[in-house]
Amino acid sequence: MGYDRRIMGYVRKILTDNHPTLRKVAKKVQLKQLADPLFQQLIDDMFATMYDAPGIGLAAPQIHVSQRIFVIDLADDEPDHGPLVMINPVFTDTAGSVEATEGCLSVPGYVGEVTRYEQVTCTGFDRFGKKFTVSGDGLFARCLQHEMDHLNGILYVDTAKNIRPAETAEEQAVAEAAQSGGGSLQAAELGNVGALSH
Repeated sequence: MGYDRRIMGYVRKILTDNHPTLRKVAKKVQLKQLADPLFQQLIDDMFATMYDAPGIGLAAPQIHVSQRIFVIDLADDEPDHGPLVMINPVFTDTAGSVEATEGCLSVPGYVGEVTRYEQVTCTGFDRFGKKFTVSGDGLFARCLQHEMDHLNGILYVDTAKNIRPAETAEEQAVAEAAQSGGGSLQAAELGNVGALSH
């Protein structure tokens, strides 16, 4: 499931300006692809691109690969949710709701409030084709949903309310994180509400 940071991946360009690939429903990964060194390189490149941002999540469509795969690493804040690869993820359970401020690299300089499930359970495959399930709440649950949206051609502005130019220091921090060179999630705090930008 994880990723060894000693493995060298290449930092790829992250799509912006509502690129058509960001609006496509990504294709399911054929598990036989996992044996292809180029597919394994893709995973390494996704982690390298995410860490370079720096960020905590990245979906393949954000680097112009329309396949159902994303990576997440919350290890700095939540050790139980260290480097994670999810291939062909599916939500199998959801509960509650929570609102937080999000921004997006594809919509630079803006933020908005998004309501998401408070808790989720997600099943998928790791980079070796082993099926596994993760469950979580808080930031981890929000990351899973945020990245799943990318696989379904959805940007945060599609469901956000009060979309506005980032004005306060906190909002600008969210927007700047999104513009600083990463298409990945970046965590911040807005009062008692977590903020994400990707």
